[in-house]
Amino acid sequence: MTVLGRFGEIISTAATGAFSAVIERLRMVFEGDSETRRQVAFSVAMIGMSAKMAKADGVVTPDEVEAFRDIFAIPEKEAQNVSRLYNLAKQDVAGFDSYARQVRGLFPGETQILVDVMDGLFHIAKADGLMHEKEQEFLDIVAAIFGITGRDYARIKARHLDSGEGDPYLILDLDRSMDDEALKAGYRQLVKENHPDMLIARGVPAEFVTIANDRLAAINKAWEQVRLERGL
Repeated sequence: MTVLGRFGEIISTAATGAFSAVIERLRMVFEGDSETRRQVAFSVAMIGMSAKMAKADGVVTPDEVEAFRDIFAIPEKEAQNVSRLYNLAKQDVAGFDSYARQVRGLFPGETQILVDVMDGLFHIAKADGLMHEKEQEFLDIVAAIFGITGRDYARIKARHLDSGEGDPYLILDLDRSMDDEALKAGYRQLVKENHPDMLIARGVPAEFVTIANDRLAAINKAWEQVRLERGL
């Protein structure tokens, strides 16, 4: 059974229709199987937070729907389970800040996988070519709850919202004072760390490979700017 295929099992056996009950059931169902638990937890987090972002914004464009499907790569036979979880989260009276805290609790001390969640949310939010004010406010608050602040959050925003006039060194997490060889080594390491296999290794399901592809595209674009600037 695929990771997405486990949603029906979790939702149908949760004590109530609340997201918190789904989270608790997730912990119980996959006790002793940490790899599957992490993959399902990431999927639940992405779908739940996407639904809350749609509710906070109040507008869901066709482009955002397509981006949702793109980032999840949902098999047709699992679409109903994903839809059930999405609607449960969207209709839940709990606020998105409550969801964000529960998601952070799923991954204690694991900032990088929370960055993966943020990248997925940005991918959806920007899909219609316009970052709406309520979407940006939502993302800012969620990032703060996740503990992603300062330069780390600025880097995520730059990856997704940079029109080509921003600081490529910020996206690459490199310093302008570094020599050429150090820059090259830093770039190669960044590409290695953000390969799809690395995301999968830390619990991001293969169905969400779009997150890695987006990130690598932003990294390569920034590196091209640096390469031209430095004549490498």
